[in-house]
Amino acid sequence: MATKLKSVNVVTIGVGLAGSILGKELAASGLKVVGLERGSMRDTVPDFQSPNMHDELRFAVRKGLMQDNVKEAITARNNVNETALPMRRWDSFLPGTGVGGASVHWNGQTFRFQVADFISRSYHEQKYGKKFIDPELRIQDWGVTYDDLEKHFDRFEYLCGTSGKAGNIKGKIQPGGNPYEGWRSREYPTPPMKEPYFAALFGKAARELGYKTFPQPSSNLSQPYVNPEGLAMNACVFCGFCERFACEHYAKSSPQTMILPLALKNPNYELRTGCQVLKINLDSTKKKATGVTYVDSAGREFEQPADLVLVTAFAVNNVRLLLLSGIGQPYDPQTEKGVVGRNYAYQTMSSAQVFYDENVNINPFMASGANGTMIDDFGGESFDHGPHKFIGGAYVGSIMTNGRPIEFHPTPPGTPAWGLEWKKAVAKHYNHTVALNIHGSSSSSRWNYLDLDPTYKDAWGLPLLRMTFDFPDNDIRMAKFVTEKTKKIGEAMGGKTVVATARQKPWNTTVYQTTHTTGGTVMGNDPSTSVVNRYLQSWDVPNVFVIGASNFPQNAAYNPTGTVGALIYWCLDALKEKYLKKPGPLV
Repeated sequence: MATKLKSVNVVTIGVGLAGSILGKELAASGLKVVGLERGSMRDTVPDFQSPNMHDELRFAVRKGLMQDNVKEAITARNNVNETALPMRRWDSFLPGTGVGGASVHWNGQTFRFQVADFISRSYHEQKYGKKFIDPELRIQDWGVTYDDLEKHFDRFEYLCGTSGKAGNIKGKIQPGGNPYEGWRSREYPTPPMKEPYFAALFGKAARELGYKTFPQPSSNLSQPYVNPEGLAMNACVFCGFCERFACEHYAKSSPQTMILPLALKNPNYELRTGCQVLKINLDSTKKKATGVTYVDSAGREFEQPADLVLVTAFAVNNVRLLLLSGIGQPYDPQTEKGVVGRNYAYQTMSSAQVFYDENVNINPFMASGANGTMIDDFGGESFDHGPHKFIGGAYVGSIMTNGRPIEFHPTPPGTPAWGLEWKKAVAKHYNHTVALNIHGSSSSSRWNYLDLDPTYKDAWGLPLLRMTFDFPDNDIRMAKFVTEKTKKIGEAMGGKTVVATARQKPWNTTVYQTTHTTGGTVMGNDPSTSVVNRYLQSWDVPNVFVIGASNFPQNAAYNPTGTVGALIYWCLDALKEKYLKKPGPLV
């Protein structure tokens, strides 16, 4: 039987980005807050220090910072006619665990979604007509607008100290920035990162073709910075161990560097690690949460009563917890009834490589997680989609994040996959190849969704999450179009050989694409098509809020963390200014 603990005002399930910010802010307002984290405590010192952190085998290959899929895997399949099987290795995406969550091992690429991304359904229907959107797609408006979120984007970027160049300040286009971005109230808090040689080669060619280049926005900092919370961060040293690694230099924005220390100093805040939440407890009406039940690392079961439950885990785990707790009706793709698990989306990644002669030295090992040059001419609504018969788009850039020896071994077509000739090819091309990224949107569709697996269970005897996904035809057409454009940029870069590969079906769980899994607890203004309202409050249980990329009704072309950060502060405002003054449904 679970041991019942003393009640608190707020419990957060997960202490990553959302859990850290909300926990800190609500504790500072005088509430008693408990942060429950399934993983371990970890901090920049001593846990992230070299030489241990520069262990490519441990962290990049064996995924040392990721969710333990021996205890808690996810099953996957491409369509409803297949039997889903557990993913016993994380390859396609990398769900984090431990204090800081995925925000510890992210690349720091910090974008804002475009204005039209938040009104996707109404925008496309108004501009192109109701028959333009592929019938299999289920894109919808978010219930909030870019204008609603602008000040929250700004606050998050200044918390992170994001480095970049504004492209649109209060409606005035700025030279050197992204002219397609939504308006922003002021410049980035720190200037852009230094431009590596590979990015300069891409930028020169793209500009010669008439595209508008700009430096990639980065929360790996270009210079020392003290954020508005008073926490100091350092400049990135381009060590090449960013993606899949924690930062030893205090140069990457993570909960540990930009917010969590303040929560931990507050006596109103308590962090408990090694705590696996099993379910959110409901009262007899099923309309009110009474707290959560969790198991600690010693196997002891506890009930933590709370007035307010904030679901702040990794996106897909938010969905699973609602399903396990019986909050909201599970989505059924056959009938299209239910909402929990609906509108699961991913990211549509394509790529190109430019192979140079050996007199062009790229030095790929000198890199950070976000130090590229890019264009947004094919992102979102930057161009007229009318002639192309698809929605969405992709940004394109040279964004090489590392040249680590185990993973980075570019070889041209025709190279054997192993053996002496493969080794010779890797040695020949390692320092003379530029990779181009094509980072595309992912449209939600009727048959892509999340539910509980009927067969497989986790270490606590609970059903695993089942993921049913494949790339919609719309997104395949989009990927083909942007990849063809990217190949022409590659050819203009002056290499000997350009290899461009557009995304194809089926989705492959054994090849890394991105960690940008979205949807499943989507936000909106209609309870029949969304799990949470525009303030991220459960329609069914008003004292439960769900915060994260699981709120996205579909995924845009850009990395999601900047928009997640804006939603966190949007939700915080709603909690402090509305809910806590008058608990109950906000809509």
